Amino acid sequence: MKTILFIEDESTLQKTLGEVLTKEGYHVVSALDGEIGLRIAKEKKPDLILLDLILPKMNGFEVLKKIKEEEAIKDVPIIVLTNLEGMEDIQKALELGAATYLVKTNYSLEEVLEKIKKTINE
Repeated sequence: MKTILFIEDESTLQKTLGEVLTKEGYHVVSALDGEIGLRIAKEKKPDLILLDLILPKMNGFEVLKKIKEEEAIKDVPIIVLTNLEGMEDIQKALELGAATYLVKTNYSLEEVLEKIKKTINE
């Protein structure tokens, strides 16, 4: 069973998407802020990380940068799932090593699930 770490401070989205992923057979581990998310990423070494950018304690850009600096987890694919849709944000996240960048309002849960499946199986 593949493990997905979902770092998201919106508990409703975390619960909804977490349930969808669990039904699809993934083991979902959740974190509500960037610091906890980074710690869990180091401990659990997930197969994929879903990362929001606007997070308490440590923002998603910092989390992304720190994950890519850690030898043990630097190759874990990261999908950024955020409300930020500015080109600068997108470019910065991709330069820091995000595999994919998704703006929450532009994708349905089914489309997000398809992106996750595609990314985790590559």
